[in-house]
Amino acid sequence: MSSDNDPSPTSYQEILGLEIEEGLSQLQRSNVGLALSGLSAGLDIGFGPFLMAVVITMSSGAFSDPLTGLLVANAYAVGFIFVVLGRSELFTEHTSLAVVPVLNGQASVTKLARLWGVIYVSNLVGGALFSLLAVQVGPELTTVEMSAFGEIAHGLVKYSWSTTVLAAVLAGWLMGLMTWLVAAGQNTISQAFFVWLVAVVIGLAHLPHSIAGSVEVMLGMFARQGITALDFAHFLLWSTVGNVIGGSVFVGLLKYGHGIRGGTDPEDIDVDVEEGTAEQESG
Repeated sequence: MSSDNDPSPTSYQEILGLEIEEGLSQLQRSNVGLALSGLSAGLDIGFGPFLMAVVITMSSGAFSDPLTGLLVANAYAVGFIFVVLGRSELFTEHTSLAVVPVLNGQASVTKLARLWGVIYVSNLVGGALFSLLAVQVGPELTTVEMSAFGEIAHGLVKYSWSTTVLAAVLAGWLMGLMTWLVAAGQNTISQAFFVWLVAVVIGLAHLPHSIAGSVEVMLGMFARQGITALDFAHFLLWSTVGNVIGGSVFVGLLKYGHGIRGGTDPEDIDVDVEEGTAEQESG
């Protein structure tokens, strides 16, 4: 990703090159490195759902429902900003990001499956640890009522599998778009804005995000608000399926195909993972 002093990519091919570069760098990491980064992401993203519960508790009866919804969506975005700008690995980013090097013939499906598996599991472990901590600390500090955890969780598990999958496709699609927008960002401020924009859209629309949403559901489950393990499994399965389809197909496959069909040969995209540069070769 670009740093504060780097110019913003000026062409679609440069952004595609940056996506391939970043995807390759993650595909080449060790299992331990990926797991630690994924664990960090699972922990960090939990601050979003936790702040959602804080806002719901503090605004109970004080604000109108539309204003409360807007505040909650902004609280939801905090976790994503922590994760993306903190450069830890979130599963839904890699449903598109890590797919592009595979489509470009520079990585195997086996490597992609390894990365997905390690990050997915470590994200969930981190989310579970955060949820256990939050349900102990929040109520003791009187900043969160247990019922707020339940309200958030029930809002995700009440839908049928088909509705969850279709809505999760949109969430995965948006997360994939976020990686492209962040790659195009000129500096940290613009990148933070793009992350905030995508996360707020997901939050306002109540779209199921398999990792952040799992934290929301686990908070309700650990707080004993009528959420069962079966509810959690139902949400996790179908939100994951939808997120993978949304990120891989609607962003990874289509945007890569758009770049190649637009006249860019895969061999013309020069990627240097070690040096951190990506550019389109001339001629």
